[in-house]
Order: sequence, then C-alpha cells, then structure tokens
Amino acid sequence: MKIDSWLLEILACPNCHGALRSDEAAEELVCTGTCKYAYPVRDDIPVLLVDEARTPV
Repeated sequence: MKIDSWLLEILACPNCHGALRSDEAAEELVCTGTCKYAYPVRDDIPVLLVDEARTPV
C-alpha cells in the first residue's frame, strides 16, 4: 500500500472528521477520531465510504 504522507495529512474520516493513520498490514486507513472506523485501500486508492468501512471490535 502506497499512500503519500502529504495525502494522509489532508484526508479526514468522512464519519467523524478525525485524522486517518495508515495500517500497512491490514491495508486500511484507520480513523484516530471518535468512531475508529477502518477504511479499505484498494489498488493504492483509499475507499472513504462509511458503508465500506469496518467498524471497530
């Protein structure tokens, strides 16, 4: 998974508007805000749709 650092700085969680961090092992962007949703990254493209997000356990 290749997400540029400048892109991670401007992306935000569409649900709670929190910052996102990269989880390389799971190939996801994980919200660091209140909702903690994990958004998939497919072919190096973040899929920032709440319906596609994995909810925290």
